Amino acid sequence: MKKRYTLSIFTENVVGILNRVNGIFTRRKINIESIAASESEIKDVYRYTMVVEVTEEEIRKIALQIEKQIEVITATYYLDSDIVYQEIALYKMSNDVLLAGGNVEKIIRLHQARILSVEKEFTVIEKTGHQEETHQLFKELKPYGILEFVRSGRVAIAKPMQTLSSIVNELENLTEEAN
Repeated sequence: MKKRYTLSIFTENVVGILNRVNGIFTRRKINIESIAASESEIKDVYRYTMVVEVTEEEIRKIALQIEKQIEVITATYYLDSDIVYQEIALYKMSNDVLLAGGNVEKIIRLHQARILSVEKEFTVIEKTGHQEETHQLFKELKPYGILEFVRSGRVAIAKPMQTLSSIVNELENLTEEAN
């Protein structure tokens, strides 16, 4: 049965690695629902967080294939219950709508969103939460005229207490033992 998995990939900082990882999904005809990339807590190590809907067997094989890439340090997959995760969404709305009445303001407060920026002609609203939460706010603001909308990819931290530093140390110890 297909489930939503979050794949956390740590790599060296090299050009083209994301393209090669993406190719693994493309060859299997698997759609990546979201992707986020950033540096990690270790210098020159980057983190890619991808969300896919696949079977457990598929995600296990994908993670193993990704780890075969020389520049990949580790690739680990998680169910939603195994991680703490968030997304951020931005909604651009006309100031006329916001000034016309209290409904939009009530919706913003109800969803615990915040006004990020007020410009001459528009206001940008920010909502941090799970995809379902940011989508629900989108649905409620849509009748008032959303000028622009963008949502980030998922960012996630695993609940199990294993740090990237400990994984790197384990790999270094295995390499030393092999030599």
